[in-house]
Amino acid sequence: MVSTEYERKIAARFAGFDQDGNGYIDREDFNAATKALLAEFGTTARCDKGQALYIGAEAFWQGMAGIADRDGDQRITREEFVNGAVKRLRDNPERFAEIARPFLDAALAVADGDGDGSVTLDETVRILKALGVPGDTAATAAGALDSDADGVVTEPDIVSAFARYFTVPE
Repeated sequence: MVSTEYERKIAARFAGFDQDGNGYIDREDFNAATKALLAEFGTTARCDKGQALYIGAEAFWQGMAGIADRDGDQRITREEFVNGAVKRLRDNPERFAEIARPFLDAALAVADGDGDGSVTLDETVRILKALGVPGDTAATAAGALDSDADGVVTEPDIVSAFARYFTVPE
């Protein structure tokens, strides 16, 4: 892949985390994602699922900051994201999955309307849209996450796909 294509992909991934578009990733971006998911699924912040989502978001933020925030200013610039998170994690997608898992597990629990441990494709689209993914892209991505075409997405599906998406090969 040419460097410009790689850079374009990284910029898109960075933008996915930079919820408020201010040019860096910080704790507030993770809080904004949490609030958006809770609002989308009508879940309160104080209930067990809401608390688990906030705890998962904080763990995700701490993991990302620990890897990428080189200057310790509690925010990750695009350069830090590329040089820290992406380069360090692309050779070890399992580490990225470890960092993301608490948040992703909690997000799936919030979206899991019937409590069966999986989410429907519609619920998956709602998760993705709440996190800022455009509608058409969210629908395509939800379909791709359903790797066995059974109409539902489970934790292993989403965690491994998430790790692959954010650990982009150069």
